[in-house]
Amino acid sequence: MLGSPEFPLLSKEGDIIIGGAFSIHSQISKPSLSFTGTPEHLICSRINFREFRFAQTMIFAIEEINNSSSLLPDISIGYKVFDTCGSTLPSMRAVMGLMNGEERTLGKNCSSQSSVHAIIGASESSSTIVMLQISGIFQIPVISHFATCACLSNRKEYPSFFRTIPSDYYQSRALAKLVKHFGWTWVGAVRSDNDYGNNGLATFITAASQVGVCIEYSEAISRTDPNEQVARVVRVIQSGSAKVLVAFLAQSEMNILLEEALKQNLTGLQWVGSESWITAGHLATKRYSGILSGSLGFTIRKTKITGLQEFLLQVNPSQDPQNNLLREFWEATFDCSFQSSSQGQTQCSGSERLEDIGNPFTDVSELRISNNVYKAVYAVAHAMHNMLKCEQSGKAVNQSCTWKSDLEPKQAVKYIQNVNFTLQSGERVYFDGNGDPAATYELVNWQRNQAGDTVFVAVGSYDASLPNGKQFNMNGISITWAAESPKRPQSVCSESCLPGFRQAVIKGKPICCFSCIACAAGEISNSSNSAECSRCPLEYWSNEDHSQCVPKVNEFLSYGETMGALLAAFSLFGASLTLAVSCVFFWFRRTPLVKASNSELSFLLLFSLTLCFLCSLTFIGQPTEWSCMLRHTAFGITFALCMSCILAKTIAVVMAFKAKRPSNTLPQCSAPLQRTSVLSCTLLQVLVCVVWLTLAPPFPYKNTAHATERIILECDLGSPIGFWAVLGYIGLLAVLCFILAFLARKLPDNFNEAKFITFSMLIFCAVWVTFIPAYVSSPGKFTVAVEIFAILASSFGLLFCIFAPKCYILLLKPEKNTKKHMMGRN
Repeated sequence: MLGSPEFPLLSKEGDIIIGGAFSIHSQISKPSLSFTGTPEHLICSRINFREFRFAQTMIFAIEEINNSSSLLPDISIGYKVFDTCGSTLPSMRAVMGLMNGEERTLGKNCSSQSSVHAIIGASESSSTIVMLQISGIFQIPVISHFATCACLSNRKEYPSFFRTIPSDYYQSRALAKLVKHFGWTWVGAVRSDNDYGNNGLATFITAASQVGVCIEYSEAISRTDPNEQVARVVRVIQSGSAKVLVAFLAQSEMNILLEEALKQNLTGLQWVGSESWITAGHLATKRYSGILSGSLGFTIRKTKITGLQEFLLQVNPSQDPQNNLLREFWEATFDCSFQSSSQGQTQCSGSERLEDIGNPFTDVSELRISNNVYKAVYAVAHAMHNMLKCEQSGKAVNQSCTWKSDLEPKQAVKYIQNVNFTLQSGERVYFDGNGDPAATYELVNWQRNQAGDTVFVAVGSYDASLPNGKQFNMNGISITWAAESPKRPQSVCSESCLPGFRQAVIKGKPICCFSCIACAAGEISNSSNSAECSRCPLEYWSNEDHSQCVPKVNEFLSYGETMGALLAAFSLFGASLTLAVSCVFFWFRRTPLVKASNSELSFLLLFSLTLCFLCSLTFIGQPTEWSCMLRHTAFGITFALCMSCILAKTIAVVMAFKAKRPSNTLPQCSAPLQRTSVLSCTLLQVLVCVVWLTLAPPFPYKNTAHATERIILECDLGSPIGFWAVLGYIGLLAVLCFILAFLARKLPDNFNEAKFITFSMLIFCAVWVTFIPAYVSSPGKFTVAVEIFAILASSFGLLFCIFAPKCYILLLKPEKNTKKHMMGRN
């Protein structure tokens, strides 16, 4: 235990003096303030072996430079090491001592020049800030090996500050990417209640929110907090639902938290740590293994410093028998005392061997922060080397420096900013415009070796200088998780939304807490935890799971479906029936009934009806460019031929009964006229179709507007005017036939064909008048079915009304098939 020393704990004279500020003791007393007398001195206790190693590493680097002939030849470097006790008040006392040579200057005048040319330290951000507020006034360069607060990169406030450890600006973002990489979107956080913890965690929370990670709780502790406050924080952690805890803690707060965690049996958490404690060897013990096993965190790369271990093992109180720090270190290391004790404590002899002891001081297997101290000393040396214009004469020997007796620390700031050198280990040392080094980290994982000891295994890396997508990398080494679980822990507020669902934020809760809502029809999400569903392209539709877009079903009237097969069957049946009627008429072609029916027009009508039945087949099947042009033109021409034949028949009937010339001469006169009328009426429809096909022919069309979940393959009319002109022309012929037949319905004969033509035209017109609204309103393939139905219904109507009565007589009533009966004479 040390009181408030008036002088440095460790010192050595030299031409250039480098100051050191380390947290050599980790506990500080709280003096009572009575305001009636002089306050008691602060008392620092509980030596920190790790920090003592940092101080000895600084001394080792200085001695190594003093023994070098290439760096600062003929210039000796001395040192002064003060204790900051890991607290701000002792840090202020230490920087005053470094600047003036003593900590307490009451009653004395401050010297006009600082007693040190540069300062290495401190180990905490808050302590470093306090030191800079004083040393910065005199522009004394301060190089910290362990102060990581991003606030220290502010060149306006801290123009003389440098550091050999990356800023928390990068570490916090690396930690955010780490938790996101493992899918931990719901985490707890605990921090030191100082500049290091508050600034570091604030940066982490900002970076985490940018990558979709939410913080369930954020608690702060300080090593000066009462036990009740620390216990409350542990209870908050234990009651939280997050399975991952991000601990942005300094070692002192980490020690306090772990002790309370042991009391409350806090286990099962995946710890993610900051570089302050993630490689602290004194925590990697069996005492804390149940809590910290599997911990992950970023730290700077470790290295080897040649000769350091041998130097550390030579530390002994005999080097300076009057040095109280060396005696305290020796007593704490070997649990002995140099003074006689009546309590049975072992007497220290000074001959004990450090080689037989394993503690953070002698452990050089994880040289990370110690290497930062080493680099800081060399940075000062190289800056002084350049500032003193040390020149080389000959081959690496006989170098000389231009010594300046009035060397001021503020002159060194510019030279430290510009240093750029490589250590023996191959590591390059330089500072950016903010005084920061390159931000590269190792991702370490706490694992057990075969002996059962906890070791720090590098499982990944982070390099802030690389492009954004390549900064974080895993090296393929398997990771040990919390409580040595074989599976990676899950830490989410809400379970992942499967593909086919989207996240919906729950009102009043963080964005990581959400409900899963199925994507709407025609929308998909093909990954887990999609923020929104994406609409499928026009010709695609969502599958049943709404996880991917699949081509829409092409809908058209096909032969393979029931409706298409039935319509095709009726079409073929109608064509076959028409052919059968033709055969009957051909067989009875010489009989009076067939002759009286105008056999030439009858056969032509039967031929056109056959084509009408067959043209409906062109409407079935997948539309193509040729089928679209064929179906409408074939329909128009065949029905025009059919109506022309019926019109000629009707005219012939009227002329046969109303002509004044002898009946036996009428057929010879009217036959050319009938052929001409049929041909001219049909050719007019052909002309309309040719114009239609030339100007705007029908074409295959994918209708995606009528039905969202399927594509209707149909034939676009090209020109609706052409279609309705064709249909209107057929209607005109039908109306003329109906009018003429209606006028001739009462002609005096036993077989009045005009009457049957009237009925057939009634049916024909009724079908096609009904067709128009049905055609317009029918969806998809039913539009085609309606058109086919109209064709078949009208064709069957014509066939049955005109030819059924005649076939009945020809086949079943042959006695009526006489000329006498035809003329109505008994």
